[in-house]
Amino acid sequence: MSNEPTFEKFLNQHDEEAWSATLATLFRSIHEVDRNATQIWFAFYPLSLFQALAAANDRAKLARQLLLQGEYELKTQIDRSHHFVYGHRFWPEVKKALEHHVDEWDRLESVPDQSSPTEVRSTSLADQILAVARRAAAQVKADESLLVGITAIAFMTLQQVGIAAFKAATGKVTIDKKHAKKSPAQILRERAKDDSQGLLGFLRTVNKQWTVTWDENDSSAKYKLREGQDLAWGAAEDQSRDWRAIDPRRIEGPIPVECRSASCGTCWVGLLGGAERLADVGAREGKKIKEFGYIDTAEPKPLIRLACQAQAQGAVSIVIPPWNGQFGKYLRLLKEGHEKAINIDAKSDEEVQAELIQ
Repeated sequence: MSNEPTFEKFLNQHDEEAWSATLATLFRSIHEVDRNATQIWFAFYPLSLFQALAAANDRAKLARQLLLQGEYELKTQIDRSHHFVYGHRFWPEVKKALEHHVDEWDRLESVPDQSSPTEVRSTSLADQILAVARRAAAQVKADESLLVGITAIAFMTLQQVGIAAFKAATGKVTIDKKHAKKSPAQILRERAKDDSQGLLGFLRTVNKQWTVTWDENDSSAKYKLREGQDLAWGAAEDQSRDWRAIDPRRIEGPIPVECRSASCGTCWVGLLGGAERLADVGAREGKKIKEFGYIDTAEPKPLIRLACQAQAQGAVSIVIPPWNGQFGKYLRLLKEGHEKAINIDAKSDEEVQAELIQ
């Protein structure tokens, strides 16, 4: 008999498709301030990639072959991976509420004939997320919709790191008090605001400038971008910090970048606000972003973009993931049971990259 806790068994029955259905069910229950942020977080930490790494005979080798760089393990960032989500402000309460939920579930499962509340024994993942969000919201006296997104994130984090590591995390909020006090309405107003071009700005066709906010919880995390300039070029002109010391992938600005042709996948970003103010996804960006594994959509203005290709036509608010890689093709082959994916452990890094990354 497996020693895996009962609730972990329940969670591990849910694959990426099941989670997609769950998020679709929850979408309208999530406050507007966190709808984009929640979708972005789940794109940043895909369950399918975690499962592929967990199943690999040589995890480090597979990570190297898929060109994974940076901090892609949720277990090292349980309390901070979601710092850009408004609901992060309620993380300590959500974490405790989920831990209580897990303990109650396992206790009741150990006594099968004991009656139990629907909120604990429901077979619906979405219902359980809502129940935990409701409990935490009552504790902090906040609108439940503000906690649904972060609660879904807590469930997925627990699934990827395990209950022991989840409970061991400190549960601290990682943003300062000043930014934690901002209201959802204030944040939404700031995201909706575009740059004024001056009294006669409507007459200007060149030299327009737009503001890119790359961390909403840092008042100095902004840079200017010229009309039609892509997000990566604008970031490269920001020399306000020692970027390499912060993150070795940041060789010239706040956005990590290795190329300018959508070939490396290093510069992917999420759009918290202003996605509609970027030019439509071009053919190359659309093709490569799927190959990298970041997003699979035909939307012209998705929430995940390659910064070296996304040209600005207004102010935007972005979030920069702490890692990058090229894993989309491998995950697709793995799902299909393709021989290339199954036999990857027996091949050199160069052979794998030649077969999967081209």
